[in-house]
Amino acid sequence: MHLVESAPFNKGQTKVYAGAAGNLAAYACKLSFQRGHDGNVSFLSKSQLVDHYEKTLGAFHFGGRIMIIETKSALKLINKYFQNK
Repeated sequence: MHLVESAPFNKGQTKVYAGAAGNLAAYACKLSFQRGHDGNVSFLSKSQLVDHYEKTLGAFHFGGRIMIIETKSALKLINKYFQNK
């Protein structure tokens, strides 16, 4: 994934939509499966969000700012956001 960012109106306590970033990550994982990459997705995190992405996306911190979502976590995200679709 490259440059996923929440709109200013969708940050903090007053955000309009919940789960926007998770939904986008799930879509990227879904495309990864469709393209034969077993759901694996990588992205660069803002350093202060590493823990957040580990908890919310099931990503793991590979080193530096590199985060990776592997097959097992990809399936969980897809099932959460694309259930029955």
